[in-house]
Amino acid sequence: MTSKKYKILLTAFIFFALGAFAQVGGSGSVYDSSVIPAKGMPQQNEFWNKSYNFPAKPRNMWEVGVSTGIFTVSGDVTSKVLTAPNFGVHVRKAFGYVFSLRLQYINTVGKGMNWQGAQNFGKNAAWNLNQVVGKRYFSPERLNSGTVVYSDGAGGSGRNATPDVVYYNYKAKVQDLGLQGIVTLNNIRFHKKKTGIIIYGGGGIGATLYNTSVNALDANNNPYRTLFNGITSTTYKNRKDVLDALKAGMDKTYETAAENQGTRRPKIGKNTLKPSGTVLAGVAFKLGKRVNLAIEDRFTFIKDDLLDGQRWQEHAWGDASLTRDFDSYNYASIGLNFNLGAKSVEPLWWQNPLDYAYDELMNHRNQKMPKVECPDADGDGVCDHLDREPNTPAGCNVNTHGVTADTDGDGVPDCKDKQLITPTECQPVDADGVGKCPDPACCTTRVDPIKDCPADYPSISFKGNTAALSADAKAMLATAAAKLKASPNCNITITGYPETSKASQANCQKRVDAAKNYLVEKEGISADRITTNCEIGGGDKNTVDIKSN
Repeated sequence: MTSKKYKILLTAFIFFALGAFAQVGGSGSVYDSSVIPAKGMPQQNEFWNKSYNFPAKPRNMWEVGVSTGIFTVSGDVTSKVLTAPNFGVHVRKAFGYVFSLRLQYINTVGKGMNWQGAQNFGKNAAWNLNQVVGKRYFSPERLNSGTVVYSDGAGGSGRNATPDVVYYNYKAKVQDLGLQGIVTLNNIRFHKKKTGIIIYGGGGIGATLYNTSVNALDANNNPYRTLFNGITSTTYKNRKDVLDALKAGMDKTYETAAENQGTRRPKIGKNTLKPSGTVLAGVAFKLGKRVNLAIEDRFTFIKDDLLDGQRWQEHAWGDASLTRDFDSYNYASIGLNFNLGAKSVEPLWWQNPLDYAYDELMNHRNQKMPKVECPDADGDGVCDHLDREPNTPAGCNVNTHGVTADTDGDGVPDCKDKQLITPTECQPVDADGVGKCPDPACCTTRVDPIKDCPADYPSISFKGNTAALSADAKAMLATAAAKLKASPNCNITITGYPETSKASQANCQKRVDAAKNYLVEKEGISADRITTNCEIGGGDKNTVDIKSN
């Protein structure tokens, strides 16, 4: 009946939430200034003014949520599956379209019961209700059977009511406060504007507070001697029969404090405090702009082996030893999340950051240019208000200003010019664009190039084996270039003097080529006026001479 009651309450809560929140929604776009925070307005203004490509991040809602679910402990004692009274609450805020932080508190109860009896339970203070005989603990019948000698360590003897076996059980009240980083996995979508389902995962750190007790005594504060021994001596068909017998014979008091770390670990009241780590995964279903349903599984691990009140490894007919593994717990939940905030968009993990980019692409793609009035009286393809030649002859090509093309500038348009390129010295031209060139100059004006060539060109020096031109070398080459420009009919030869080795000859060629290239590329001397030469042994190997031809 209790389980049905919780289901009815949960269903009613969901329908109430849908009715209350489904019609409430936020709006906003990159052009809605109401959702832009004050610190983001400078960037938004730059975006609106087209001086920055990216809009500011909008103000987005906070999420608060409540959940309930199944809590189980993974430890030395088999856990029971409980659905109540477990609950959790959280608050979550997005720091981007993918990453968000969540502060969560859960308050849960976990129970467990082993279906196999344990004999080496003496080192667990919660179950040690007997005196020790060697390393074992025995019932009165076995103490009186003559097979063992009872000793309390002080020379005395006696009886007790502790059973031969116990069935480990526990009830753990667990509280957890944690901060988790959550990553959304599917809100960035390329083929769909938005999604109604969000898949997420994450992890975090926190603090776990727990208090564990065991059901070791019956209503009269006596151990379950008859019950436990009776179950052990009876053959049951399966695990269910054992657990049913234990459930029928035991009360639900959990009156005995479980073993704990004493003062070795921080405590708050009777609760043990431990740091913890959490990993989680979940899926959320949008029910409205301000409400969604989340199903989540959360796994938490702590560095403690006493969450279930048991840390001793069972050994047959011997001692019990400490286990080396630590307990952990799992909270599988279903919950409702609500988005809160005025003048804000939905939490960014529900937004697709590609919305704006795709909208802009589609707007430009579907944009239709308005029809522009453009009269063109002469039909040359240039609107009259831009046409600088409104009466262009038919069939003539024009430039962007509507003026007829005239390649040689003789005043006759190309479309009528019978001599498309008339030399300047042959102009003016006739009506067909044909010019009259003057007779060639008399040969008596010819100048003897040898007499015009100067003989005092400078020499250029190089250092070591380098072919690079120094500043002095460039200055001398500039002087030589000036003389060549003053004597346009003069040609020169650049001569180097290498040694007989191939390396020296190659270096000589590099040097004379460097001098020639400088005159051609930097000083503007025509290459056909310069020749190069390397004469073996004709002079200093580090000197290059310039001579008239």
